[in-house]
Amino acid sequence: MSPLANRTRHGKPDNPRVPPLVLALLVLLVAPLAGALPGDREQAIRISADSALRDEKEGFTVYTGNVELQQGSLRINADKVTVHHRVDAAERIVAEGNPAHLQEQPEPDKGLLHARARVIEYFNSEERVQLRRQASIEQDGSLVTGDSIDYFIAEQRVRANSDASAEDGRRVEVVIPARVVNQGSGDGTPAPGAASETDSKQESRDGAADRK
Repeated sequence: MSPLANRTRHGKPDNPRVPPLVLALLVLLVAPLAGALPGDREQAIRISADSALRDEKEGFTVYTGNVELQQGSLRINADKVTVHHRVDAAERIVAEGNPAHLQEQPEPDKGLLHARARVIEYFNSEERVQLRRQASIEQDGSLVTGDSIDYFIAEQRVRANSDASAEDGRRVEVVIPARVVNQGSGDGTPAPGAASETDSKQESRDGAADRK
């Protein structure tokens, strides 16, 4: 394993240079998160960290220390980001923090999406993002919290689970703003435009019940 960053005598990175291949790998974390602003995909990816290590033999790259990744409206802040890759494709990307934070603007007319968890993991082959430990997803006042949350990108579906054995014993919680409910038919049924979001959150609650 060899360091990617040149270090000063004080042990701090001195203008760390990240190989273009590593930047290309991190694009794979961003691209599958469909729905970001159109211009985001054309923006340069900027990464900063206290240190970076790449292991060609084992096939992973690790960024540690105040890791910040930005591409357009998408920002990721974490204590550590690990990219597991094979040749020129990322298989799995793991962001860890207390908590790790992902922020993105899905559409121009919608608010920022905030995802937080101790661990945020992206599985390329499954097109799935998983939040683990104190997980939450929030946008425009809608909120889902749980011990773990899976976001299935292609299906735009969310599944949240609670862990009864966890110390805090927290259950899955769903918050739907009153304005979303009021946009419905008047009987508490959400409007069609909000159905996919709220339906997926109701599934989160049902899924948690099934586990009990």
